Amino acid sequence: MTGTPRDRGSASIELAILVPVVLVFFIGVIIAGRFSMARQATEAAAYNAARTASLSGTAATAASRGRDAAAASFAAEGITCRTLTVTVDTRGFSVPVGQPATVTVRLTCEAEFADIALPGMPGSARLTSEFTSPLDTYRSRT
Repeated sequence: MTGTPRDRGSASIELAILVPVVLVFFIGVIIAGRFSMARQATEAAAYNAARTASLSGTAATAASRGRDAAAASFAAEGITCRTLTVTVDTRGFSVPVGQPATVTVRLTCEAEFADIALPGMPGSARLTSEFTSPLDTYRSRT
């Protein structure tokens, strides 16, 4: 027999104290990882939307395709947005051919984390991103 009778049960008490602390730590790591992945998905969605819009032939199609590309990018990453706001700045299409022009996409996603939400933890996060993509200098614009 090891230890004294008064040491009996101390391992159980230590375990009862440490297990919740370790679990909270791992849950925090998982939540931080999900938030980081959602931020990266937001950056990727803004990039994809701006690039898709810059390849369009007209300002109207650029705005529409940019919004569609952002939504598709979030869906591909498995991110659910409660609200998704995509603003496509197509003023570059009015710049004369031969001069540099750009398309800028700004997006805001209220990302939902309901699958990992715990009491006291946020169930969603507001993520924003912006990306600017150049238009082809010598391609016609309308």
